[in-house]
Amino acid sequence: MAQVPDSGCLVLTRYLAPADRARLDAAGISYIDATGNMRVSSPVPALFVSDRGAERDPWRGPGRPRGTLKGEPAAKVVRALLDLPGPWRVRELADVAKASVGSVYRVMQFLEDQGLAQRLPDRRFLVSDWAALLRRWSDDYQLLRSNAVSHWIAPRGLSDLLDTVREEEDVDYALTGSVAAAAWAAYAPARSAMVYVRNVERAAANWGLRATEAGANVLLIEPTYPVVMERAMTALEGLTVARPAQVAVDLMTGPGRAPAEANELIKWMGAHEQSWRG
Repeated sequence: MAQVPDSGCLVLTRYLAPADRARLDAAGISYIDATGNMRVSSPVPALFVSDRGAERDPWRGPGRPRGTLKGEPAAKVVRALLDLPGPWRVRELADVAKASVGSVYRVMQFLEDQGLAQRLPDRRFLVSDWAALLRRWSDDYQLLRSNAVSHWIAPRGLSDLLDTVREEEDVDYALTGSVAAAAWAAYAPARSAMVYVRNVERAAANWGLRATEAGANVLLIEPTYPVVMERAMTALEGLTVARPAQVAVDLMTGPGRAPAEANELIKWMGAHEQSWRG
């Protein structure tokens, strides 16, 4: 446009997702897609035409994403995208996420449609705004609804429980929630512990927990998707904690002050991305 004075730019394509249209609007670029979405403006001659078409791609065929990040394949792909920076080829991402190439492709197509992933000229995918992806995933993955949760009491309190867990070698677990977040961004003293475990009965017996229907200070969570425990880290003087992205998404939909704790953790993650994402 710099070489042709008073010229403009018009994008013509089959379909533009809402996020793509918003970016074009912000850049002052006109567009028309085949479904009727259009915004065409010109100062000389004076012209402005705007209309709305489809909000979803009508040419998206069977097997393509259906507007959700629910399910284990999506959880595997999203966790890989959050934990590791990329960019990614589909087959490379499938290997790391331990998911099928088809499911990875469907998830990446959905993320691209939502403006959450960018397809680079070399056909690799890049997620530049991991926080936006994290928040979108929280719409479909919710700690207390997506997993089997049981309620327990640690009779001697959380401090004693954590000491017991540190010494235990016979339970496969990963801390999440407030206790885990304290490894990076302590918000306030934890009132309860949330722990992913492979075997609830074994964990409860080995840790001396008592089942309860009220007043629980420990939630034991058998994950529906084992990926939530993958790539766990050692922190807090020898405890196994879930990855920061997993802890953040669990807090985002947790009870009480958990969403506020999630915001603090996400701020820390934004300021220390190289220390946790790689």
